[in-house]
Amino acid sequence: MAETTTVPTGVESGRDLVDRIAAELHKRIVGQEVMIERLLVGLLTGGHVLLEGVPGLAKTLTVRSLADAIDASFERIQFTPDLLPADVVGTMIYNQRSGEFTARKGPVFANIVLADEINRAPPKVQSALLEAMQEHQVTLGGETFMLPQPFLVLATQNPIEQEGTYPLPEAQVDRFMLKLKITYPDKSTEKEIMRRMSGGTLATISPVVTPAEIFAARTAIQGVYLDEKIEDYIVDVIHATRDPAAHGLRELAPLIEYGASPRATIYLAVCSRAHAWLRGRGYVLPDDVKAIGVDVLRHRIITSFEAEAEEVTSEDIVDRVFSAIDVP
Repeated sequence: MAETTTVPTGVESGRDLVDRIAAELHKRIVGQEVMIERLLVGLLTGGHVLLEGVPGLAKTLTVRSLADAIDASFERIQFTPDLLPADVVGTMIYNQRSGEFTARKGPVFANIVLADEINRAPPKVQSALLEAMQEHQVTLGGETFMLPQPFLVLATQNPIEQEGTYPLPEAQVDRFMLKLKITYPDKSTEKEIMRRMSGGTLATISPVVTPAEIFAARTAIQGVYLDEKIEDYIVDVIHATRDPAAHGLRELAPLIEYGASPRATIYLAVCSRAHAWLRGRGYVLPDDVKAIGVDVLRHRIITSFEAEAEEVTSEDIVDRVFSAIDVP
């Protein structure tokens, strides 16, 4: 594929913005470069992110630190079984003096919302948050209130404790642009974590980015060049998850219950542009699609009982799809 030399305005300055945020986050966070980069992809494209990992991997700390590095409002919602939708989106309060109802807005009215352990709240509460994520608005007492911009939901969930949890339905998980699986650090990283965190005090993080800069970055990312051959490549990858036999992957057909939705096609293109922009390029390469593809697709491919019996995961399927589809 011929590479274009056209670089949209903002690509060069984008590296400065990303470096500023990353440098500030690393005052508290050791390692976790992939998680930080994926959170920046979500922030700079307006896509919500779901982080899955065992406790103690700095998921909540990283989200809190990201909010501190941005001159924007932040709210943390601890999801529990007794949480109510009104605790998330708000409710109408009756004023006895005026005889009128006034809106009491919930914590979802913030630029960055951390939904901690989202799978611990009942489906009704999950739906209230996910509706706000999709529509970017909340209706209280018949009146519609727009959510602030930028608006980003970063949710965490624990994969090992299933008792007392309410797993997110596939249709709701699909609203998250990215699903990240956070893993344990290596020995050297864990040693540095021990040294830095055993002192008991967290480093102070100052705002280094404004909402205006985030909106400018989003405009720059939309201008990143996506060649038609890359577009065809993305579509081929998505269609291979729906009809693997037609793409020479007949052995995958019994392992996939449902393939990725058209929303996956959109998000894979958006994230590939952001991935290229974060590296200072004004054009998308197939490597950008491959690098971000697993995080876009792992929660959008529903595996069959046969796949579970053979211990084949959605990540395995994505890897095999990318290995089989011809690169432009």
